[in-house]
Amino acid sequence: MKIIPKRTYLKEVALLFLRIGATAFGGPAAYIAIMQRETVRKRAWLDDQNFLDIVGATNLIPGPNATEMALYLGLIRAGWLGYIASGLLFILPGMLATLALSWVYVTYGSLPQISWVLYSVKPVVIAIIIQALWDLGRKGVKDVLTASVGVGAIALYFFGFNEIALLFAGAAVVLLVRSIRHVLKGGFSALSLSPAMGLPLPMLAAGSIPFSQATLFFTFLKIGAVIYGSGYVLYAFFNSEFVVHLGWLTHQQLLDAIAVGQITPGPVASSATFVGYLMGGWPSALLASLAFFLPSFFFVALISRVIPQLRKKWWSGAFLDGVNVAALGLIVGVTWELGRTALIDWFSVVLVVVSLVLVFRFKVNSAWLILGGGLLGVVYRLITS
Repeated sequence: MKIIPKRTYLKEVALLFLRIGATAFGGPAAYIAIMQRETVRKRAWLDDQNFLDIVGATNLIPGPNATEMALYLGLIRAGWLGYIASGLLFILPGMLATLALSWVYVTYGSLPQISWVLYSVKPVVIAIIIQALWDLGRKGVKDVLTASVGVGAIALYFFGFNEIALLFAGAAVVLLVRSIRHVLKGGFSALSLSPAMGLPLPMLAAGSIPFSQATLFFTFLKIGAVIYGSGYVLYAFFNSEFVVHLGWLTHQQLLDAIAVGQITPGPVASSATFVGYLMGGWPSALLASLAFFLPSFFFVALISRVIPQLRKKWWSGAFLDGVNVAALGLIVGVTWELGRTALIDWFSVVLVVVSLVLVFRFKVNSAWLILGGGLLGVVYRLITS
């Protein structure tokens, strides 16, 4: 068989991930399913087992999983040029669409017509997050230990504990308990407990800080370097950093950022572009996007050689389980806060109930839900005004 240089596949990789980034809606699980259909079933770049190994690999490192899947698949198919092309082109369509919506929001957001749309989109977003919580919770809560860690994370979130610290604390608890079980079962070795040592528990001081590009960049860089789990966990970090600690956003603007992330294609993390634009126009939007996605490029490159061995270790699974269930707790906490902002009258309550039925019973795509919610809001306001 003739060996074809990997650079020959670069165009194929670029076109595929540009198309996925421009047309895919529904969150990380939907994007990963689309990638599996395109790269395994249609194109046979790899088999199902190898694809599952990559899914496991991207769950072990911080950052948005769908973007990291795109990076890894591009690397496998077309080498390092494919790695760069797949990542950038998967992100770019959503980022550009978000920039356009950000301009519309800032320019016309105070007009009644725009507020009508956003008023009814927000309850739909709450329903979408609840549905994601349900799906992720059934996978993430594996036993009494992980359930307890999740409940503890919810409680500590409402007591004001730092979100990053809670993620690592959740990992530490699950890792420690399973390490003890491992020892009692006779699995002790000099390295058995080493993963539980030295886990950082970063804490951030609360307080209002004047806006600066440097603070914006390093805050997004930090979030991109530590976020685990679903893209929805991102909103818990946004709430902590930009609403509570820095005071740069309101809960209302955070809900709008979530809505924009949902109605644009590609990774929901394009909400970072929207947040950056609100703070400083398009230069801040580009800076925020660069800072948030940059760690993913670094981490995937770093672990691309070692993940096949790392995934086989019992302690890496314990670490991941702890992080994931703590992340679910954070999502519950921020969803409660967002719900208090979004559900303000009988119409918004009815809308969230109907949306919950549509997402759970009929599996309606989130993009259609948000579009429908926006149209209903306009009709309702026209009737009642």
